[in-house]
Amino acid sequence: MSSPLSHIRVLDLSRQLAGPWSAQMLADYGADVIKVERPKVGDDMRHYGPPFVKGPDGNETRECPFFLAANRGKRSVTIDIGTQEGQALVRSMVVHCDVVIENYRVGTLARYGLGYEDLRKIKPDLIYCSITGFGQDGPYKDRAGYDSVLQAMSGIMSITGEPDDSPGGGAQKTGMPVSDFSAGLNAAVAMLAALMHRERTGEGQYIDIALLDTSMSLLPVEILRYLQLGETPQRIGLKSRNMVPAQAFQAADGQLVLAVGTDDQFRKLMEGMGRPELGVDPKFATNRLRKQNREALIPILEGLFKQQTVAHWVEALTRRAVPCGPVNDVRQVFEDPQVQHRGMKMQMAHPTIGRVTLLGNPAKLSVTPPQYRRPPPLLGEHTSEVLREFAGVDDAKLAELAGKDVI
Repeated sequence: MSSPLSHIRVLDLSRQLAGPWSAQMLADYGADVIKVERPKVGDDMRHYGPPFVKGPDGNETRECPFFLAANRGKRSVTIDIGTQEGQALVRSMVVHCDVVIENYRVGTLARYGLGYEDLRKIKPDLIYCSITGFGQDGPYKDRAGYDSVLQAMSGIMSITGEPDDSPGGGAQKTGMPVSDFSAGLNAAVAMLAALMHRERTGEGQYIDIALLDTSMSLLPVEILRYLQLGETPQRIGLKSRNMVPAQAFQAADGQLVLAVGTDDQFRKLMEGMGRPELGVDPKFATNRLRKQNREALIPILEGLFKQQTVAHWVEALTRRAVPCGPVNDVRQVFEDPQVQHRGMKMQMAHPTIGRVTLLGNPAKLSVTPPQYRRPPPLLGEHTSEVLREFAGVDDAKLAELAGKDVI
Protein backbone atom coordinates (compact mmCIF):
# COMPACT_ATOMS: atom_id res chain seq x y z
CA MET A 1 0.00 0.00 0.00
CA SER A 2 1.07 3.55 -0.70
CA SER A 3 2.16 5.77 2.21
CA PRO A 4 1.49 9.50 1.67
CA LEU A 5 4.51 10.58 3.75
CA SER A 6 6.99 7.90 2.67
CA HIS A 7 9.14 10.66 1.12
CA ILE A 8 9.29 12.65 4.38
CA ARG A 9 11.91 12.33 7.12
CA VAL A 10 11.26 13.76 10.58
CA LEU A 11 13.84 14.49 13.28
CA ASP A 12 11.95 14.19 16.56
CA LEU A 13 13.81 16.03 19.32
CA SER A 14 10.72 16.14 21.54
CA ARG A 15 10.10 14.38 24.83
CA GLN A 16 7.14 13.39 26.97
CA LEU A 17 3.75 13.47 25.20
CA ALA A 18 2.62 16.32 22.92
CA GLY A 19 5.62 16.27 20.57
CA PRO A 20 6.01 12.48 20.40
CA TRP A 21 2.25 12.14 19.80
CA SER A 22 2.43 14.46 16.79
CA ALA A 23 5.49 12.61 15.42
CA GLN A 24 3.75 9.25 15.81
CA MET A 25 0.88 10.50 13.65
CA LEU A 26 3.34 11.35 10.88
CA ALA A 27 4.98 7.94 11.27
CA ASP A 28 1.60 6.22 10.85
CA TYR A 29 1.36 7.85 7.42
CA GLY A 30 4.76 6.64 6.34
CA ALA A 31 7.23 9.30 7.50
CA ASP A 32 10.67 8.08 8.58
CA VAL A 33 10.75 9.44 12.15
CA ILE A 34 14.12 9.52 13.92
CA LYS A 35 13.73 10.06 17.66
CA VAL A 36 16.73 11.63 19.39
CA GLU A 37 17.03 10.74 23.08
CA ARG A 38 19.49 11.31 25.90
CA PRO A 39 22.11 8.55 26.24
CA LYS A 40 21.37 6.04 29.03
CA VAL A 41 18.24 7.94 30.14
CA GLY A 42 16.08 8.54 27.09
CA ASP A 43 12.71 10.22 26.95
CA ASP A 44 11.31 10.93 30.43
CA MET A 45 8.20 8.98 29.41
CA ARG A 46 10.20 5.75 29.45
CA HIS A 47 10.25 6.05 33.25
CA TYR A 48 6.62 7.02 33.96
CA GLY A 49 5.94 3.82 35.84
CA PRO A 50 4.93 1.65 37.49
CA PRO A 51 3.07 0.09 35.89
CA PHE A 52 5.52 -1.36 33.41
CA VAL A 53 4.47 -3.87 30.75
CA LYS A 54 5.20 -7.56 31.36
CA GLY A 55 7.23 -9.66 28.96
CA PRO A 56 6.44 -13.14 27.56
CA ASP A 57 7.81 -14.74 30.75
CA GLY A 58 5.36 -12.79 32.89
CA ASN A 59 8.07 -10.66 34.46
CA GLU A 60 7.98 -6.88 34.44
CA THR A 61 10.00 -5.19 31.69
CA ARG A 62 11.17 -1.58 31.71
CA GLU A 63 8.70 -0.66 28.95
CA CYS A 64 6.22 1.96 30.14
CA PRO A 65 2.68 2.40 28.72
CA PHE A 66 3.20 6.18 28.47
CA PHE A 67 6.16 5.74 26.12
CA LEU A 68 4.64 2.87 24.16
CA ALA A 69 1.48 4.89 23.50
CA ALA A 70 3.21 7.73 21.63
CA ASN A 71 6.30 6.33 19.92
CA ARG A 72 5.50 3.58 17.44
CA GLY A 73 6.93 3.85 13.95
CA LYS A 74 10.14 5.57 15.08
CA ARG A 75 13.85 4.85 15.13
CA SER A 76 15.63 5.73 18.39
CA VAL A 77 19.05 7.40 18.36
CA THR A 78 20.86 8.43 21.54
CA ILE A 79 22.82 11.70 21.28
CA ASP A 80 23.92 14.11 23.99
CA ILE A 81 22.96 17.39 22.33
CA GLY A 82 24.61 19.30 25.18
CA THR A 83 28.01 18.44 23.67
CA GLN A 84 29.54 20.05 20.61
CA GLU A 85 30.03 16.66 18.99
CA GLY A 86 26.40 15.78 19.64
CA GLN A 87 25.25 19.07 18.16
CA ALA A 88 27.37 18.42 15.07
CA LEU A 89 25.73 15.00 14.67
CA VAL A 90 22.27 16.56 14.81
CA ARG A 91 23.21 19.18 12.21
CA SER A 92 24.56 16.51 9.90
CA MET A 93 21.25 14.65 10.20
CA VAL A 94 19.11 17.74 9.63
CA VAL A 95 20.48 18.05 6.10
CA HIS A 96 18.63 14.82 5.29
CA CYS A 97 15.40 15.74 7.11
CA ASP A 98 12.26 17.62 6.13
CA VAL A 99 10.79 18.35 9.56
CA VAL A 100 12.22 18.98 13.03
CA ILE A 101 9.99 18.71 16.12
CA GLU A 102 11.14 19.98 19.53
CA ASN A 103 9.63 20.94 22.87
CA TYR A 104 12.53 22.40 24.83
CA ARG A 105 12.25 25.59 26.86
CA VAL A 106 12.26 28.70 24.68
CA GLY A 107 15.79 29.49 23.50
CA THR A 108 17.40 26.24 24.69
CA LEU A 109 18.15 24.77 21.27
CA ALA A 110 19.28 28.15 19.93
CA ARG A 111 21.99 28.12 22.61
CA TYR A 112 23.14 24.78 21.19
CA GLY A 113 23.16 26.08 17.63
CA LEU A 114 20.09 23.95 16.88
CA GLY A 115 17.38 26.62 16.71
CA TYR A 116 15.35 27.30 13.60
CA GLU A 117 17.51 30.20 12.41
CA ASP A 118 20.62 28.00 12.79
CA LEU A 119 19.24 24.97 11.00
CA ARG A 120 17.55 26.79 8.12
CA LYS A 121 21.01 27.98 7.07
CA ILE A 122 21.98 24.38 6.30
CA LYS A 123 18.48 23.27 5.23
CA PRO A 124 16.63 26.29 3.76
CA ASP A 125 13.35 24.46 3.15
CA LEU A 126 13.21 22.99 6.66
CA ILE A 127 9.92 22.87 8.55
CA TYR A 128 10.63 23.40 12.25
CA CYS A 129 7.90 22.87 14.85
CA SER A 130 8.31 24.03 18.46
CA ILE A 131 5.78 22.89 21.09
CA THR A 132 5.80 24.65 24.46
CA GLY A 133 3.38 25.45 27.24
CA PHE A 134 2.92 29.12 26.41
CA GLY A 135 4.53 29.77 23.03
CA GLN A 136 7.69 31.49 21.88
CA ASP A 137 6.72 35.00 22.99
CA GLY A 138 4.70 36.82 25.62
CA PRO A 139 5.17 37.24 29.38
CA TYR A 140 4.86 33.50 30.11
CA LYS A 141 7.16 32.20 27.38
CA ASP A 142 9.81 30.99 29.87
CA ARG A 143 7.36 29.09 32.07
CA ALA A 144 7.22 25.30 32.07
CA GLY A 145 3.84 24.02 30.92
CA TYR A 146 2.31 20.70 31.99
CA ASP A 147 -1.07 19.34 31.04
CA SER A 148 -2.88 19.86 34.34
CA VAL A 149 -1.58 23.43 34.60
CA LEU A 150 -2.80 24.23 31.09
CA GLN A 151 -6.18 22.61 31.73
CA ALA A 152 -6.51 24.99 34.66
CA MET A 153 -5.28 28.14 32.92
CA SER A 154 -7.16 27.60 29.65
CA GLY A 155 -10.59 27.40 31.27
CA ILE A 156 -11.07 23.65 30.76
CA MET A 157 -11.22 22.99 34.52
CA SER A 158 -13.71 25.82 35.02
CA ILE A 159 -16.35 23.92 33.04
CA THR A 160 -15.40 20.36 34.04
CA GLY A 161 -16.95 18.63 37.05
CA GLU A 162 -19.82 19.30 39.43
CA PRO A 163 -20.84 22.81 40.54
CA ASP A 164 -18.94 24.27 43.47
CA ASP A 165 -21.94 24.08 45.79
CA SER A 166 -22.72 20.40 45.12
CA PRO A 167 -21.13 17.22 46.58
CA GLY A 168 -17.80 16.62 44.88
CA GLY A 169 -17.86 20.10 43.40
CA GLY A 170 -14.80 22.11 42.50
CA ALA A 171 -12.16 22.17 39.80
CA GLN A 172 -11.66 18.91 37.92
CA LYS A 173 -9.27 17.96 35.16
CA THR A 174 -10.29 15.62 32.40
CA GLY A 175 -9.40 11.97 32.87
CA MET A 176 -6.74 12.12 30.14
CA PRO A 177 -4.09 14.73 29.23
CA VAL A 178 -6.27 16.59 26.77
CA SER A 179 -3.95 19.63 26.61
CA ASP A 180 -1.04 17.46 25.48
CA PHE A 181 -3.10 15.58 22.93
CA SER A 182 -4.68 18.74 21.51
CA ALA A 183 -1.22 20.30 21.11
CA GLY A 184 0.08 17.17 19.38
CA LEU A 185 -2.89 17.01 17.03
CA ASN A 186 -2.65 20.70 16.12
CA ALA A 187 1.10 20.34 15.58
CA ALA A 188 0.57 17.41 13.20
CA VAL A 189 -2.05 19.33 11.20
CA ALA A 190 0.22 22.39 11.03
CA MET A 191 3.19 20.33 9.86
CA LEU A 192 1.10 18.72 7.12
CA ALA A 193 -0.08 22.17 6.02
CA ALA A 194 3.52 23.41 5.97
CA LEU A 195 4.60 20.39 3.91
CA MET A 196 1.86 21.10 1.36
CA HIS A 197 2.98 24.73 1.16
CA ARG A 198 6.58 23.63 0.66
CA GLU A 199 5.62 21.23 -2.12
CA ARG A 200 4.04 24.15 -4.02
CA THR A 201 6.62 26.84 -3.25
CA GLY A 202 9.79 25.14 -2.00
CA GLU A 203 9.60 27.31 1.12
CA GLY A 204 10.08 25.99 4.66
CA GLN A 205 8.73 27.68 7.76
CA TYR A 206 8.62 27.85 11.55
CA ILE A 207 5.64 26.54 13.55
CA ASP A 208 4.94 27.78 17.08
CA ILE A 209 2.49 25.58 19.03
CA ALA A 210 1.45 26.52 22.59
CA LEU A 211 -0.51 24.21 24.88
CA LEU A 212 -2.38 27.24 26.24
CA ASP A 213 -3.60 28.17 22.75
CA THR A 214 -4.55 24.65 21.70
CA SER A 215 -6.32 24.00 25.01
CA MET A 216 -8.41 27.12 24.50
CA SER A 217 -9.26 25.89 21.01
CA LEU A 218 -11.16 23.02 22.64
CA LEU A 219 -13.69 25.49 24.10
CA PRO A 220 -15.08 27.22 21.00
CA VAL A 221 -18.73 27.31 22.10
CA GLU A 222 -18.03 28.32 25.70
CA ILE A 223 -15.59 31.03 24.61
CA LEU A 224 -18.06 32.39 22.03
CA ARG A 225 -20.74 32.56 24.72
CA TYR A 226 -18.40 34.76 26.74
CA LEU A 227 -17.15 36.87 23.82
CA GLN A 228 -20.57 37.44 22.23
CA LEU A 229 -23.00 37.22 25.17
CA GLY A 230 -20.83 38.16 28.13
CA GLU A 231 -21.65 34.85 29.87
CA THR A 232 -19.00 33.02 31.88
CA PRO A 233 -19.87 29.29 31.71
CA GLN A 234 -19.70 27.38 34.99
CA ARG A 235 -19.38 23.69 35.86
CA ILE A 236 -22.66 21.81 35.51
CA GLY A 237 -21.45 18.21 35.89
CA LEU A 238 -22.86 15.66 33.47
CA LYS A 239 -25.59 17.93 32.13
CA SER A 240 -25.55 19.69 28.78
CA ARG A 241 -25.52 23.48 28.71
CA ASN A 242 -27.75 23.61 25.66
CA MET A 243 -29.98 20.54 25.49
CA VAL A 244 -32.50 18.96 27.88
CA PRO A 245 -32.51 16.07 28.59
CA ALA A 246 -28.83 15.46 27.85
CA GLN A 247 -26.93 13.95 30.79
CA ALA A 248 -26.11 10.72 32.61
CA PHE A 249 -28.87 8.68 34.23
CA GLN A 250 -28.68 5.77 36.65
CA ALA A 251 -30.34 2.61 35.35
CA ALA A 252 -30.97 -0.59 37.34
CA ASP A 253 -27.43 -1.90 36.77
CA GLY A 254 -25.28 1.06 35.73
CA GLN A 255 -25.22 4.43 34.04
CA LEU A 256 -26.06 5.56 30.54
CA VAL A 257 -25.79 8.92 28.83
CA LEU A 258 -28.69 10.42 26.93
CA ALA A 259 -28.33 13.26 24.41
CA VAL A 260 -31.65 14.54 23.10
CA GLY A 261 -30.91 17.17 20.50
CA THR A 262 -34.31 17.79 18.89
CA ASP A 263 -37.94 17.99 19.93
CA ASP A 264 -38.72 14.99 17.72
CA GLN A 265 -36.09 12.95 19.56
CA PHE A 266 -37.71 13.93 22.85
CA ARG A 267 -41.08 12.66 21.65
CA LYS A 268 -39.46 9.38 20.61
CA LEU A 269 -37.65 9.16 23.94
CA MET A 270 -40.89 9.38 25.87
CA GLU A 271 -42.51 6.82 23.56
CA GLY A 272 -39.62 4.45 24.22
CA MET A 273 -39.95 4.98 27.96
CA GLY A 274 -43.68 4.26 27.91
CA ARG A 275 -44.78 7.84 28.66
CA PRO A 276 -45.76 9.25 25.24
CA GLU A 277 -47.96 11.93 26.80
CA LEU A 278 -44.87 13.66 28.21
CA GLY A 279 -43.50 14.05 24.69
CA VAL A 280 -46.27 16.50 23.85
CA ASP A 281 -46.78 17.97 27.32
CA PRO A 282 -46.98 21.79 27.06
CA LYS A 283 -44.25 22.09 29.72
CA PHE A 284 -41.77 19.94 27.75
CA ALA A 285 -42.67 20.18 24.06
CA THR A 286 -39.67 22.31 23.04
CA ASN A 287 -36.07 22.49 24.18
CA ARG A 288 -36.61 26.03 25.48
CA LEU A 289 -39.51 24.78 27.63
CA ARG A 290 -37.54 21.75 28.80
CA LYS A 291 -34.67 24.00 29.90
CA GLN A 292 -37.13 26.21 31.79
CA ASN A 293 -38.76 23.17 33.42
CA ARG A 294 -35.66 21.01 33.87
CA GLU A 295 -36.30 20.59 37.62
CA ALA A 296 -39.71 19.06 36.91
CA LEU A 297 -38.65 16.80 34.01
CA ILE A 298 -35.39 15.27 35.23
CA PRO A 299 -36.81 13.58 38.39
CA ILE A 300 -39.47 11.90 36.24
CA LEU A 301 -36.81 10.53 33.89
CA GLU A 302 -34.59 9.44 36.79
CA GLY A 303 -37.42 7.37 38.22
CA LEU A 304 -38.16 5.75 34.87
CA PHE A 305 -34.54 4.89 34.04
CA LYS A 306 -34.05 3.07 37.36
CA GLN A 307 -36.77 0.58 36.45
CA GLN A 308 -34.75 -1.19 33.71
CA THR A 309 -31.16 -2.13 32.83
CA VAL A 310 -28.75 -0.12 30.72
CA ALA A 311 -28.98 -2.71 27.94
CA HIS A 312 -32.78 -2.47 27.94
CA TRP A 313 -32.79 1.30 27.57
CA VAL A 314 -30.02 1.42 24.97
CA GLU A 315 -31.87 -1.12 22.81
CA ALA A 316 -35.28 0.53 23.22
CA LEU A 317 -34.06 4.06 22.58
CA THR A 318 -31.54 3.28 19.83
CA ARG A 319 -34.34 1.52 17.94
CA ARG A 320 -36.14 4.89 17.95
CA ALA A 321 -33.01 6.82 16.87
CA VAL A 322 -32.60 8.48 20.25
CA PRO A 323 -28.86 9.09 20.90
CA CYS A 324 -27.72 7.21 24.01
CA GLY A 325 -25.04 4.84 25.19
CA PRO A 326 -23.62 3.10 28.25
CA VAL A 327 -20.95 4.67 30.46
CA ASN A 328 -18.19 2.14 29.72
CA ASP A 329 -14.94 1.59 31.53
CA VAL A 330 -11.94 0.92 29.29
CA ARG A 331 -12.36 -2.86 29.54
CA GLN A 332 -15.97 -2.57 28.39
CA VAL A 333 -14.92 -0.29 25.51
CA PHE A 334 -12.87 -3.09 23.98
CA GLU A 335 -15.70 -5.59 24.48
CA ASP A 336 -17.98 -3.41 22.36
CA PRO A 337 -18.64 -5.03 18.95
CA GLN A 338 -18.43 -1.67 17.14
CA VAL A 339 -14.99 -0.99 18.60
CA GLN A 340 -13.87 -4.51 17.68
CA HIS A 341 -15.15 -4.04 14.14
CA ARG A 342 -13.35 -0.71 13.70
CA GLY A 343 -9.96 -2.24 14.53
CA MET A 344 -8.92 0.22 17.22
CA LYS A 345 -6.74 -2.41 18.90
CA MET A 346 -3.62 -3.58 17.08
CA GLN A 347 -0.53 -5.62 17.91
CA MET A 348 3.12 -5.46 16.89
CA ALA A 349 6.14 -7.63 17.56
CA HIS A 350 8.40 -6.07 20.20
CA PRO A 351 11.94 -7.16 21.16
CA THR A 352 11.33 -7.32 24.93
CA ILE A 353 7.55 -7.53 25.35
CA GLY A 354 6.98 -10.13 22.64
CA ARG A 355 3.69 -8.73 21.36
CA VAL A 356 2.80 -5.16 22.27
CA THR A 357 -0.87 -4.22 22.05
CA LEU A 358 -1.48 -0.61 21.06
CA LEU A 359 -4.34 1.73 20.27
CA GLY A 360 -4.74 2.04 16.52
CA ASN A 361 -4.95 5.20 14.46
CA PRO A 362 -8.61 6.32 14.22
CA ALA A 363 -8.48 7.54 10.61
CA LYS A 364 -9.74 5.21 7.88
CA LEU A 365 -8.35 6.20 4.47
CA SER A 366 -9.46 4.23 1.44
CA VAL A 367 -6.18 4.48 -0.54
CA THR A 368 -3.45 5.46 1.95
CA PRO A 369 -4.47 4.05 5.35
CA PRO A 370 -2.18 4.31 8.37
CA GLN A 371 0.53 1.65 8.44
CA TYR A 372 2.28 0.28 11.49
CA ARG A 373 5.83 -0.54 10.42
CA ARG A 374 7.87 -0.37 13.62
CA PRO A 375 7.07 -0.97 17.31
CA PRO A 376 8.02 1.69 19.86
CA PRO A 377 11.84 1.50 19.84
CA LEU A 378 14.20 0.46 22.58
CA LEU A 379 16.47 3.24 23.81
CA GLY A 380 19.18 3.81 21.21
CA GLU A 381 18.09 0.78 19.21
CA HIS A 382 18.94 2.43 15.88
CA THR A 383 21.85 4.70 16.84
CA SER A 384 24.51 2.96 14.77
CA GLU A 385 22.19 2.40 11.83
CA VAL A 386 21.03 6.01 11.60
CA LEU A 387 24.39 7.66 12.20
CA ARG A 388 26.01 5.53 9.52
CA GLU A 389 23.17 6.36 7.14
CA PHE A 390 22.83 10.11 7.66
CA ALA A 391 25.92 11.35 9.48
CA GLY A 392 28.59 9.32 7.68
CA VAL A 393 29.92 7.90 10.96
CA ASP A 394 32.04 4.74 10.66
CA ASP A 395 32.62 2.03 13.26
CA ALA A 396 35.74 3.66 14.68
CA LYS A 397 33.96 6.98 15.15
CA LEU A 398 30.95 5.26 16.70
CA ALA A 399 33.21 3.61 19.25
CA GLU A 400 34.92 6.93 20.00
CA LEU A 401 31.61 8.76 20.50
CA ALA A 402 30.27 5.97 22.69
CA GLY A 403 33.41 6.10 24.81
CA LYS A 404 32.78 9.80 25.42
CA ASP A 405 29.07 9.19 26.22
CA VAL A 406 28.11 11.44 23.29
CA ILE A 407 25.96 8.56 21.99
